[in-house]
Amino acid sequence: MKRILIVDDSFYMRTMLKNMLTDAGYEVVGEAPNGQTALELAKETNPDLITLDVILPDNTGLDVLKGIKKDQPDMKVIIVSAVGQEVIVNEALDYGALSYIVKPFSEEKVLEAVSKALEEEPKS
Repeated sequence: MKRILIVDDSFYMRTMLKNMLTDAGYEVVGEAPNGQTALELAKETNPDLITLDVILPDNTGLDVLKGIKKDQPDMKVIIVSAVGQEVIVNEALDYGALSYIVKPFSEEKVLEAVSKALEEEPKS
């Protein structure tokens, strides 16, 4: 069973993603409301995939993404955010995010991106 860490400052959004992912057969190994917790949980739980919001109370999702990639270069990360500016999307993809989903999103879109990301072989 693939293990996923959810990072979003919104409890509602974390709950929605968690329900969506567990219903689809994934195991949610942790939920982080901010960047610091995200970095700690990424190390502790070593998930197969992280869903990451761009707007976090303590730092940006892009900084968190850079931090995760520095510690765990093969970690698979999908950005799920209300921020949809092209420059941010491109930056996230440049930093190693596999996919960028703009809120509001459909369940199909999230599950498709997660499934696709988990099928990809890590780039070495």
